[in-house]
Amino acid sequence: MDFNHKPVMLNECITGLDIKPNGIYFDGTLGGGGHSLEIVKRLDCGRLICVDKDAEAIMFAAERLKDYKEKISLIHDDFKNAAKILDSLGVDALDGFILDLGVSSYQIDSAERGFSYIHDAPLDMRMNRDQYLTAFNVVNEYSVAKLEKILFEYGEERYGKKIAEKIAKVREKESIRTTGQLAKIVEECYPPSVRWKGGHPAKRTFQAIRIEVNGELDELYDTVGTLCKRLKKGGRAVIITFHSLEDRIVKNCFKELETDCICDKSLPKCVCGKVKEIEILNRKPITASEEELKNNSRAQSAKLRIAKRV
Repeated sequence: MDFNHKPVMLNECITGLDIKPNGIYFDGTLGGGGHSLEIVKRLDCGRLICVDKDAEAIMFAAERLKDYKEKISLIHDDFKNAAKILDSLGVDALDGFILDLGVSSYQIDSAERGFSYIHDAPLDMRMNRDQYLTAFNVVNEYSVAKLEKILFEYGEERYGKKIAEKIAKVREKESIRTTGQLAKIVEECYPPSVRWKGGHPAKRTFQAIRIEVNGELDELYDTVGTLCKRLKKGGRAVIITFHSLEDRIVKNCFKELETDCICDKSLPKCVCGKVKEIEILNRKPITASEEELKNNSRAQSAKLRIAKRV
């Protein structure tokens, strides 16, 4: 299968990065290389650091970006290790970074990866196939209480308790091994009257389990903060999120970094030492245009936030 992945809000991201030809940029979620390709095209003596925890993404992107290989560093790692990655490359400061969070179209469309409820495949969902934890482990080994918590917190699934209990009942007899089995279990937990309202009934459960398997929200707040602090003055942070949990984390991190002194106003002078570190460039998240939505359904839930280092 080709690594067919349309970069979301490409023009908005490139504009937001305000690329300097000699700048150093960091793409923490390389994926199919769509954003990276447009960044590196605009570099003269600049450098682009491309990171992804999916080895297949690195392999495909290496081919796609081969004409620019002298300007690119390809790193198989998690962008949450950004500080360590940058230190290892001797990079103190960045002119910009981009994070396109969530799962890629290639991962969803590759049936054997087990991300989708559309294809019947082994329960996997690992972005990094070298890690131990899979969706099979989560579904078959987690307690009912832990499953319910994940479904509620990561999937905002209103029927989470019922789904967790049903999973436990089914796995008493035999392991739940495929995406098809799991999707069927979830489907049966929904009342018929609302089962197909708002899309497939299993989408929230699959999102929740995928987030758990890949630790998608773990350390996200701290990592966004770390990357923002590694920006040069005027450097840009460009982040695309795909669900409310991610977006809330990014929004709150940006807000905290933009906040100046937090001392009691009755004090004669600042004693907290807190200073404004970024300027948020769009108060409301940017969403995809109607034209893009016609051609790329993945952009439907995407939200783009941009900030500038001060």
